[in-house]
Amino acid sequence: MKDIAGDFCDLEIRQKKQDILVGVLAGGISSERDISIKTGRNIINSLERSGYSVIFIDPGQEDFIDKTRKIDVAFLALHGKYGEDGTVQGLLELLKIPYTGSGVLSSAVVMDKIMSKKIMMRENIPTPEYFEISMKKPLRKINHLNAEIADTMDYPVVVKPNAEGSTIGISIVNNMEELRAGLQEASKYDSRVMVEKYISGREITVGVIGEKPVALPIIEIKPESGFFDYESKYTKNLTEYIIPAKIKENPGKRILDYSLLCHQIFGCCGISRVDFILDRQEVPYVLELNTMPGMTSTSLVPMAAEAAGIGFDHLVEIILDSADLKIR
Repeated sequence: MKDIAGDFCDLEIRQKKQDILVGVLAGGISSERDISIKTGRNIINSLERSGYSVIFIDPGQEDFIDKTRKIDVAFLALHGKYGEDGTVQGLLELLKIPYTGSGVLSSAVVMDKIMSKKIMMRENIPTPEYFEISMKKPLRKINHLNAEIADTMDYPVVVKPNAEGSTIGISIVNNMEELRAGLQEASKYDSRVMVEKYISGREITVGVIGEKPVALPIIEIKPESGFFDYESKYTKNLTEYIIPAKIKENPGKRILDYSLLCHQIFGCCGISRVDFILDRQEVPYVLELNTMPGMTSTSLVPMAAEAAGIGFDHLVEIILDSADLKIR
């Protein structure tokens, strides 16, 4: 295995740690607020161990702007809408404050599942078939929608809010009645809903980190429930993680190549995570990207980094160093 840890021995921002105040932005007003706070607290503890001056900033609080103006760099630990969708990134650009992770456009496009699909298909990156539904317009009669699914992809299908994370609002549906319920659930979180062909196979994810992007070891995700939902993601011992995943050389190489290609095509910076399904013929399909992966005790990128010899504190500094890229 390549010595991934060796690629990150010298970080420029380490030389500045005594002179900068890092603001960790976490919490916010999305449905993922609680997980964001856990991520933020972990990052704060890590940065303090590494000798940085750090403050916690919650964009869900009224003093958010005043606190933000005082910092030298923002470490973004926000999940979901108004955090990883380009909105906070745009505000920080206006305030001329460097921040970690991807920029405005990359964040916005990756958060938009339907737009991401269109780009992946244009770039010949394998991804499951889909169609979109606007819940603002009068919904086509459910029997017409049912027929459309039968004609294009057949059941089961996955129903997802277009711009939501942590599998919130997602349903796997097998018939017309379940479709009705799935659309109602997804529409609680977004007026645009994606119906995606369900592909049976192994759930795979790859983290990508660094100024010169490096793919971390592949992880296979095996939830006890069979579906990697919110509870399986954030509750210990409900999911088995195999690192590195036991995958043959050829599909393994394609997964790593697609991960780096997605990171590049979407203009990601510092960190991303690419989620796949590896079907029964060992064909990898990209499901989606995440530009602000979690940093909790059950989070995937820290697990993969640890397997590559990169401890949590080192990983946090690698991500922090990405903030410098925007002001060079």
